[in-house]
Amino acid sequence: MSAGPPTSGKPAPRPVSAVSPVSAGQAFWFWLKLGFVSFGGPAGQIALMHEELVRRRRWISERRFLHALNYCMVLPGPEAQQLATYIGWLMHRSWGGVMAGVLFVLPSLLILIALSAVYVLFGSMPLVAGVLAGIKPAVTVIVVQAAHRIGSRVLTNRFLWLIAALAFVGMTVLNLPFPLIILAAAAAGMLGGTFAPQHFHTGAGHNTDSAQHPPAWIDDDTPPPAHARWRVTRLCAVVLVGMALWCAPMALVAALQGTQSTLAQMGWFFTKAALLTFGGAYAVLPYVAQGAVSQFGWLTTAQMMDGLALGETTPGPLIMVVAFVGFLGGYGQALGDLASLPGGALMAGAVAAAWVTWFTFLPSFIFILAGGPLVESTRGQLKLSAPLTAITAAVVGVILNLAVFFAQHLLWPQGFGARFDVASAGLAVLAGVLLMRLKYSVVQVLGLCAACGWVLHTLGWLG
Repeated sequence: MSAGPPTSGKPAPRPVSAVSPVSAGQAFWFWLKLGFVSFGGPAGQIALMHEELVRRRRWISERRFLHALNYCMVLPGPEAQQLATYIGWLMHRSWGGVMAGVLFVLPSLLILIALSAVYVLFGSMPLVAGVLAGIKPAVTVIVVQAAHRIGSRVLTNRFLWLIAALAFVGMTVLNLPFPLIILAAAAAGMLGGTFAPQHFHTGAGHNTDSAQHPPAWIDDDTPPPAHARWRVTRLCAVVLVGMALWCAPMALVAALQGTQSTLAQMGWFFTKAALLTFGGAYAVLPYVAQGAVSQFGWLTTAQMMDGLALGETTPGPLIMVVAFVGFLGGYGQALGDLASLPGGALMAGAVAAAWVTWFTFLPSFIFILAGGPLVESTRGQLKLSAPLTAITAAVVGVILNLAVFFAQHLLWPQGFGARFDVASAGLAVLAGVLLMRLKYSVVQVLGLCAACGWVLHTLGWLG
């Protein structure tokens, strides 16, 4: 491989002799390592990639990194995983993007399958039950913090505040489905962008006027490599392959188990969830909870909160909590002949976890591999639209709805009017102080609350 990506016949970039070519082996080990250490949610994962790829290794320049990030931010799906896929694709073609994206989530999937198995086998033991009871208040506070963090950045005027409030009322009071909330917000953004555009501007959010940086392998003025040139034929090929990868497993399951089987329902449901994940995992979790708990009965509200806690404490995208949902759904419902085998329920859970992960992340790969060449051809011109701004505002109300949903089941586990759980409320206050005032990390807060929960559960005061 040359000292930079292959060019497309344009003027040669400035020399980058100080930067060694990045081999496929180097990229493989980096993406695998990243999959095991990518804690901290999307912000932490993006910061880690920026530190490693831009500052330390200099595989890609600051502006090229941010340009890719801006595209991933406007897509539904986990932006950190999509960013890894984009950079892997830019460096080593489609197979490089697939490698980067898969390795970003594979460790998390394997860890969550193992933790889910421990959960279903030993979750009722006093130690495990106490730890989970202590973690639930922390999870509720983490969701509140997510709503505050996104809202403080997004809700910059009364129009966006109104959209967020209507989204909250729509889900909490009117029980409107999440897709309808998103469509209504997009429509409001289209109208607002036409008649009141000054209220729907979004800043770049990044300062690309930084000081001179050392040369990078893919630098500011490095022309797009040959595989990144925009071609309609390539777009059609990616879309057709993506459709085949979606249709083939769905057709196989429909033929073997029927269209109303658990796996078929999971495939449809998590494909829709993947296409609606605007604003990060917290935005789509209410939709997942609504469907998985209320519509399909794959798990309970308490189990959903436990799954979110496990997702917070494992590497990879938070949306990987869907693997936990899939595991419990597969474990609790027969999947063909697996239920009759020794350990068949655990096997069914693992199959369902991998199945829902496939359908959750497949659209992200298609978006990147299909849209990447267009993004490269329009570098320097990509902007967020008014509909996206409105959707992001609505996401704040949706996340707040999730916090209320969790708080209701946490503080009044038997319903309003029944016993108020004082111990859980106290742990929630402790988690709020640690997280928002003392700036403890999410992992630290979860660890402390887990320890407190075990002590209180042992004393008979919690859970």
